[in-house]
Amino acid sequence: MERILIIKPSSLGDIIHTLPLVHAIKRCKPESSLGWVVQRGFSDLLERDPAIDRVYLIDISSTSDPMAGRNAYSQAFKETMISLWHLHGELARSYDTVLDLHASFRSGLIGLAATGAQRIGFKDARELNTLFQHRVIAVPGSVDHALEKNLLFASHCGCQTVDDDYHICSNEADQEAVASFLRGKNISSQRRIIYANPAARWQTKFWPKEYWAQLADCVYENGNVLVFSGSGHDCTFIGSITALMHSPPVVAAGHFSLPETVALLKQSSLYVGLDSGPMHMAAMASVPVVALFGPTHPARVGPYNVEHKIVRAEDLSCLECRKRTCDHLSCMKNISVTEVHEAVISLLDK
Repeated sequence: MERILIIKPSSLGDIIHTLPLVHAIKRCKPESSLGWVVQRGFSDLLERDPAIDRVYLIDISSTSDPMAGRNAYSQAFKETMISLWHLHGELARSYDTVLDLHASFRSGLIGLAATGAQRIGFKDARELNTLFQHRVIAVPGSVDHALEKNLLFASHCGCQTVDDDYHICSNEADQEAVASFLRGKNISSQRRIIYANPAARWQTKFWPKEYWAQLADCVYENGNVLVFSGSGHDCTFIGSITALMHSPPVVAAGHFSLPETVALLKQSSLYVGLDSGPMHMAAMASVPVVALFGPTHPARVGPYNVEHKIVRAEDLSCLECRKRTCDHLSCMKNISVTEVHEAVISLLDK
């Protein structure tokens, strides 16, 4: 029995992009044992997945969060060493192979806890990660999307992906939690649910609140309903949207766990929103996607293996700047409500 450890602690979108790899390995090597080192906040999503035999939790502060303070790196390093200490007893001599998909200095350190394993990473990894690896995988120039890059590990393991590998799990309890919520909102069965994700970690990804309010009203007038979702941290911004709406708002933000969010997406006819984790969850759940892009590149991090439409201000030279702060936010402000609504109608009518 081959024992394989995945190191991909975060972020949500990156974790979603790793699922097809895990499913492919488990399908072609059903006797293998798969473990995954992940941040605690994402663990329930992986624990729903029967392809994953063991989930190892870590608590390491993000260094990429715009709200991270000046001491973010030193704090994250300290927490990494604490995690390494705790993981060593569980991982030592427990795995044959470590697949380090996170490609950072910290993930390289975590891989050391799996003593006796062959560690494999990306040749183009950052932060000296390659120094921790026994073997590295080169990324061909033809591979652009993050998910395709992860699938290079599947080929290395002798596995090929099939359509069934693109899925994300929830259970009956998750589905019932969503059904109960929707019943409480008295949403007519005649109205199709459109999952709306208006918030992201980057300030530069936000679409103006008044645009969202207009879109919600247009959708409602057409006989459907936007359900605003997200974390509890998003409630203030969503509240500023619903205050401008003329149609009755439906807000699910802060109500659901990640697996329950998957269940909500599976009951939705469409996703509309920003480049964020829920967009990738929708794609993995085979829900059509209307994605609003500005500072990031859809060819690299856009919806994958699902019907979708990308809406962005194509005439701007500053597109794909990857900046997390901006003085003008033109790339998002220049996306009109009409463009987004037309994309929504186009996919709903298919």
